[in-house]
Amino acid sequence: MLCGMAHILEEHDLPADEPALTPDELADVEAELARFAEAEARRLGLHRDQYTEHINTDFTADQRAHTTLLVGGLTVAHDDLLAAGLRGLGYQVEVIDQPNQDALQYGKEFGNRGQCNPTYFNVGNLLRHLTLLRDQRGLSTPDIIERFLFVAPGACGPCRFGTYVTEYRKALRDAGFDGFRVMLFQQQGGLKQATGQEAGLAIDARFAAVLVRALVAGDVLNLMGYRLRPYEVIEGSADAALLRCRALVREALEDNRRVTRALLRGRRILAGVAVDRTTPKPVVSVIGEFWAMTTEGDGNYHLQRFLEQEGAEVDIQGVTNWILYLIWEERVDTERRLDLEFEDEGARKAQKGSNPRQTLLGLKAADAGVRALFQLYANAVGLHGYTLPDMAHISEVSQGFYDREVRGGEGHMEVGKLIHFVEDQINHMTLSVKPFGCMPSSGVSDGVQSLITSRWPEAIFLPLETTGDGQVNAHSRVQMMLFKARARVREEFQRALDESGLDRETFEARVRGSRRWRTAFWRPKRRTASVVTDLVYAVR
Repeated sequence: MLCGMAHILEEHDLPADEPALTPDELADVEAELARFAEAEARRLGLHRDQYTEHINTDFTADQRAHTTLLVGGLTVAHDDLLAAGLRGLGYQVEVIDQPNQDALQYGKEFGNRGQCNPTYFNVGNLLRHLTLLRDQRGLSTPDIIERFLFVAPGACGPCRFGTYVTEYRKALRDAGFDGFRVMLFQQQGGLKQATGQEAGLAIDARFAAVLVRALVAGDVLNLMGYRLRPYEVIEGSADAALLRCRALVREALEDNRRVTRALLRGRRILAGVAVDRTTPKPVVSVIGEFWAMTTEGDGNYHLQRFLEQEGAEVDIQGVTNWILYLIWEERVDTERRLDLEFEDEGARKAQKGSNPRQTLLGLKAADAGVRALFQLYANAVGLHGYTLPDMAHISEVSQGFYDREVRGGEGHMEVGKLIHFVEDQINHMTLSVKPFGCMPSSGVSDGVQSLITSRWPEAIFLPLETTGDGQVNAHSRVQMMLFKARARVREEFQRALDESGLDRETFEARVRGSRRWRTAFWRPKRRTASVVTDLVYAVR
């Protein structure tokens, strides 16, 4: 470049040490330098045109009849019921199977390096499904691009979740499905669709109602499963009954009938599951990064089922909890807006047309509505005694250790939940699972939670990062911590027997001789983390 500059100065017959240039001469030099820089960049292969990503979000009302929505990414029950609800609204829907190791390989092959597990598994799972459509069902690539689309969750935040949709499009392009539609459904702001025509997905009150009904119904069925399976007398009977229940709810959503009636019918099916709640089992709460703690497959080493196989009762975090967290988050932000003093014109314009107090009333109603719907469904199916988290309490107990204004991932909830679990005797062990390198969750588990466990040494806490491989090592770590949890629940159980003046044989005989105490639905008054220990106090 310096040689080129000297050459240009020589052409203008100027001394290199102190050139005296007129404005016109200076403009000529700058133009020549720009041409020289561009030529050198091209010669060295450094010249690049500005990249513009082609984003296809065209989905209009007249395309519904021949367009299939692909859904997936939650639990099997949630995906199934969400698809049923969308069919009830008139859409064609297909459920993608749970992500597995094949999906992980697709994601790593076509995705960027350095991504987290949810990206690799979910992006790869979509690619795997499209490949099956092409190679096994015989659809051409243009047909797949024209007749299918995928609705993906999205949000901004201090992690890779904010770039998921870009990862989807990059991988689809490299895998030969350039132009395939990935519609981004934001946690705040709704669905990003093309404008100018009637939108293909009508995001209205009816859509929101169906969405919430499907998610809450999926939660109560999953929670019933985790209550029943550890104590079932006949192995597999709980899962078989739950499949029949889910089919009833699916039909109700597809036919736009009442889900409550379907759950009441399902309750009669679940009543046939014989349970024996005389053997104490440690209760293990699974928390952490949303996808890693929710998925039920290779993405988290099948941790929920593994814990059950090891003799634990699993306490999961439902999708309803996440809905309540989003409502709480919006309420806090709105309340803060009320305290702002708008002294500049820009701030006043930003708030023009908004009514924070009205928004607060709406959010309060939304919170109450979601809780009421959950309780209605829970009572219908027999999920008695389950309490949704108090988001204000979770925020309060965590505030001294993790600022609630630090958003991303589960925010302060992971810290607040652990404190809540210990102080209120919710469980015997907490397992925090997250993808390897998950910035919000890993920083909390590996940093802040160390302080929490030092302040509450009775907490049995295990942070576990998942990478897609290393299942044996992960399961081994869980087994070591379960040893402590088993010892704790045995001590708790024996203490209850001693306080009640019962021996184990008498306790077991009383439980098996009572129809009420043998039912899958009745719950004794909660005094400890274990339903078996609570049962000791109830039958004495």
